[in-house]
Amino acid sequence: MAKQQQTIGASIGFNGVGVHSGEAVELTLHPADAGTGVVFQVTTPSGGIREIKAVSANVSSTDLATVVGEPNGPGVATIEHLMAALYAMEIDNVIVEIEGREVPIMDGCSHAFVQSIREAGFVPQLAARRYVRVLKPVRVEMGSAYGEYRPHDSTRFEIDIDFSSAAIGRQSFKADLTPDLFCEEISRARTFGFMKDVERLWASGHALGSSLENSVVIGDDDGVINPGGLRYVDEFVRHKALDAIGDQALAGARILGCYRSYRGGHRLNAMALQALLSDPTAFEMVEVPVRTGTRARRELSIGAASPAYEPQKL
Repeated sequence: MAKQQQTIGASIGFNGVGVHSGEAVELTLHPADAGTGVVFQVTTPSGGIREIKAVSANVSSTDLATVVGEPNGPGVATIEHLMAALYAMEIDNVIVEIEGREVPIMDGCSHAFVQSIREAGFVPQLAARRYVRVLKPVRVEMGSAYGEYRPHDSTRFEIDIDFSSAAIGRQSFKADLTPDLFCEEISRARTFGFMKDVERLWASGHALGSSLENSVVIGDDDGVINPGGLRYVDEFVRHKALDAIGDQALAGARILGCYRSYRGGHRLNAMALQALLSDPTAFEMVEVPVRTGTRARRELSIGAASPAYEPQKL
């Protein structure tokens, strides 16, 4: 775990479509000075530029995706896959120039962002990286779902999902986050949804850019209809872990602690992070992590489907 802040070694361009808007998007990552954080530069309808810092206080919606910006003004949607890549690859400072209102979905995960970041390289900066160290448990609940932070000496995620669908069922992913762990075991896990929900989503103006090229789709017979099948046997929970990483990146600093969730989604992730950051007795800011250079711990279990509460994928 690096002690210094980092930015990227060169500007990186991406082209794609928004998974919900269906609109074409151009996005460019630019190196940024130490202390900048992740800042979106959005072109307004009048041709001006609005800067939106990617922090929890600027989250305006968590319906189906994480959105930063003004509820009825300039904003950027579906930022979680890009934010997960930046956070996992330990990029602290970057300007995200975007022509559009939604980060391009690419192939439904973070892999394209990770590859390009690695190719651009990393530039250490003359500023210490700051960490949010969790001091005590903080928990939020939504029905039978919950999200919580607990003290831990590294950045750890323990994600459990439980769907009544036989294609998903009960799955668990637990790991200490490192760049290599993210690249190899999380970055290629795609967003997913159910064919039965498509017409409802289209009617509400969502999933207009969704396709089998960028989403895992579960058909009416409760099977995966993508011709290539799954990339991981437990791709669904790995994508939920990817989303949780992207949502945690909005803390504005790296978190030393364990984030656990059960049947979670973007809304629950945002609620848990807000609960942590709003309690000054629950965390402290530090510049030196408790331990460095440790190997990631990884645990995996897949269980049978359990009928019960099935959350909306936020």
